[in-house]
Amino acid sequence: MVFLNMQRSSTDIVDVLSFVRVAETGSFARAAERMGLSKPVLSRRVARLEEQLGARLLTRTARGAQPTEIGHAYYARAANILAELDAAQEVVAEAVTQIAGPVRLTAPLTFGVAHLAPALAEFALAYPRVELDIEFEDRTVDLAAGGYDLAVRIGRLQDSALVARRIAPVRKHVVGSPAYLEQHGRPERPADLGAHRILLYTNEQWRFRVKGRWETIRTAPVLRSNNGDMLLTAAEAGLGLALLPSFIAAPAIERRTVEPLLLDYPAEEGALHAVMPPGRAVTARVRAIVDFLVQRFGPEPSWDPCWLAQERAQAQG
Repeated sequence: MVFLNMQRSSTDIVDVLSFVRVAETGSFARAAERMGLSKPVLSRRVARLEEQLGARLLTRTARGAQPTEIGHAYYARAANILAELDAAQEVVAEAVTQIAGPVRLTAPLTFGVAHLAPALAEFALAYPRVELDIEFEDRTVDLAAGGYDLAVRIGRLQDSALVARRIAPVRKHVVGSPAYLEQHGRPERPADLGAHRILLYTNEQWRFRVKGRWETIRTAPVLRSNNGDMLLTAAEAGLGLALLPSFIAAPAIERRTVEPLLLDYPAEEGALHAVMPPGRAVTARVRAIVDFLVQRFGPEPSWDPCWLAQERAQAQG
């Protein structure tokens, strides 16, 4: 038994990290690039780990590499151990007031380009020892399987196991172009939307606060899209009315290519969250990014001119 423990303790941590990176990226080439190694060196390290464990951890194909059943189980434990080791190193870094190391982050495309990109550039200037690896995409990714340290997500969180921190509210407004409103009229209450041409975000429900309770409005969309910028472009062109987050609609409202409607009937509100994978120690550099985003965007985001205008009007009235 002592001999067995000694054998296990001799595992090279870089071999384990090499396997974890291949499992996360699905590619020896991409994993080697992330680690700054050549592909043959990384491949030999993974092979050495498999030989030492006496098990095949990866299935290699012409299209890449995927963990075997045993590999998935090994990855889950190994990734958490590496994260704990990373957190232990952060304890030392914090002791000398250094926030350093890699952070892999994912965020929605439109919000990422318009708002998160300049914020992260500012963060990078303030913390030059943090290595940011950023991906913008609208699909919801598996944080643990993708090797992400942090995600910025909008709306209601479906996975209750995730570790999340609320950054700011995300409010939505119905908008339409002046040309559309001149031709089709202005809805005065949510129930009027049934007579209008609707531009819908995928299968989203339109819910409004009416006389102290929430009402779901049935719509017959003339256009569906999974991208808010596409819906805004369609609304500006006069194709119909869209319910959009204010961070997308605000610039168009300011340049008056669309007008906010139904301001007396608030749409169901979402939120901007910083989300971290469960069961993994949160490093100082991830906490620093989250704290930065909370300070940058919360508690009332700067992109909410129509909501703030409504609040001022109510206060004066």
